[in-house]
Parts: sequence; structure tokens; C-alpha cells
Amino acid sequence: MDYVSALVPPVVMAVFFIGVVRVIVKTQGGAAKAKEDAAVDAALARSEGVREVSAGGDA
Repeated sequence: MDYVSALVPPVVMAVFFIGVVRVIVKTQGGAAKAKEDAAVDAALARSEGVREVSAGGDA
């Protein structure tokens, strides 16, 4: 019975890891992806604009 107690923790960790990977894969894409991409694009555009304004004001 020692082999059972030795195998339980790795099996539990493997099942948990598989569950985490499935959640990560399922949350990629879908309806929220477009909204997330738009938010990132807007943030990048704001940072680019601030960088251009600050560089242009110094010259």
C-alpha cells in the first residue's frame, strides 16, 4: 500500500495541472478576445501618442 500513497500526490498534481491548462486554453479567443485586443491597441496608441508629443515638445 505504500506505492498507492506514493502515487497519489503526483496524480493529483497532474489532474490539477491538466485542469489549469484546459481553463487557459478555453479562455483564449472567443467573444472577449476582440474586446481585449481593442483595449490593448488603445493603450498602445495612447502610449505612442504621449511619446510622440513629449519627443516633439523637447525639440
